[in-house]
Parts: sequence; structure tokens; C-alpha cells
Amino acid sequence: MIIRSTGYRTDLIFPMFDGRIVDRGDYLVVQTPSNPSFYWGNFLIFKDPPSQGDHLRWRRLFAEEIGHPLRTTHETLGWDSPEGTIGWVRPFLEAGFALLRNTVLAAAGLRPPPHSSRVEVRPVESEADWEQALALQVLCRDAGHAEADYRLYRRRQIRRYRAMIAAGWGRWYGAFLDGRLAGDLGIFHHEGLGRFQSVETHPDLRGRGIAGTLVYEAAHRTLAETGITSLILVAEAESPAERLYRSVGFEPIELQVGLERWQEA
Repeated sequence: MIIRSTGYRTDLIFPMFDGRIVDRGDYLVVQTPSNPSFYWGNFLIFKDPPSQGDHLRWRRLFAEEIGHPLRTTHETLGWDSPEGTIGWVRPFLEAGFALLRNTVLAAAGLRPPPHSSRVEVRPVESEADWEQALALQVLCRDAGHAEADYRLYRRRQIRRYRAMIAAGWGRWYGAFLDGRLAGDLGIFHHEGLGRFQSVETHPDLRGRGIAGTLVYEAAHRTLAETGITSLILVAEAESPAERLYRSVGFEPIELQVGLERWQEA
């Protein structure tokens, strides 16, 4: 199965490194055995949007391919529609799924943010840096995620990211203010495309231009150092994050759609 969606193709950079991707013809099985609570690291991507009658089949396939072996507490399902076609999702929504509709943005060059910050942008490298990054990512988690469970998930993710960095697949950057981590993000690349990960700013420091400065500086350095042709970001459609990314030169190229249903263990 050939994936048209740039969003999903760059999502697959990470299981290409240390996970599993199985092609079933009309869908892909994506698994991250090292992190079973990673919702969008253990999911199915279907070739086409859901149609009438797919609700039970798709959920059965998820249980067979991912749910039972990994004992997950989630169900995540995507489909390859860069146009953003929604399909027949009503039965999923009635069963408690949330519809995700994200904008995929790309840039081959950046412009300085309209509001910059005097933070120090540099790679996250020391153990102390990584502990700050873990604490910040946990602090910025979505409502509904228990702290202990989310901390375990993020610690596993950081272990993966550090392995990818050691293998030359990317870098993690921090924006430091008086030695304190004010924001962080990752950029990882494969076959000419670079994908941003987990852009966060400390809640007490938002609105100061930190995120825009960090995205601009990290992107500028990545383009200069790696020779990749395009950087990819995914943001909730029409969100403040999308507007921020557009302010430094990212432009929408497609939509990414999917469904998720989760609960704490």
C-alpha cells in the first residue's frame, strides 16, 4: 500500500526506526512494541475513508492486529486522504471516538517570527536537559491523561528519540531562559523529509514569542545542517499552533484525518 499523505508518511519515520509496519493490502498495521500506550504509534492506516459497514470491521481488525497483543487502552484509526475526506464516521462517534482533523504544513525556508524571544536555542544533550524535557512534556499533557501513565509513555518516547539521535536521524532542541527549559521540540528526518515532534512551551511562559523563536531557529539549523528538502509540521486545523507555524513560513499542503478512542488503564 502506497501512502499519499505526507502527514502519515512522516509519521512512519518512527516505526521505520524501531517498530513494525505490516502491509495488509488495503491497510497498514503500525506498531511500537517498546511503547504500547503510544496511541499514534500503535494504529491502523486504511487506504480509503470509512464507508457504511466499516465500523465493526475496522474495530475488529484493530483488536486482532494491535489491541489484544499489546493490551492497549486505546483504538486509533487513520485513512489515507490528503484531501481531508471524512467518510462515514457517525457510528464511530456514537461509540465514543473523537474525529481528528489536522493540517499538514510544509516549509523549505523560514522567516523570522513576528515576535521573537531572547531565549538560548540549543540541542538537548545532557541528562539534566533531558529530565527538564521530560518534566515539561508531562506538564503540557492533554487534560484527561493521568500524570504517572503519561510520564511512563513520555519516558519511553524519549528513550526512542535519544536512540534516533545517536543514529543520526534527528535532534531535540530546547529554548532555555536563564538555564531553565522554556520550550522544546524534536526534528527527525528520513528520505529528504524532516518531521517536527512535540512542540511545547511552558504554560507560565506562553505569549512571549518563545515557540516561534524555537521553531524558526531549530528549523533553520536543520535545513542548513542536513540538506533535507522539506520540513513537515502537523497541527490541529485552524488552531493557534497552526497560525504560529504559518507566521514563520510554513504553508498548509494537505489535511490529515483519523479517529481515536482512549481511556486510562
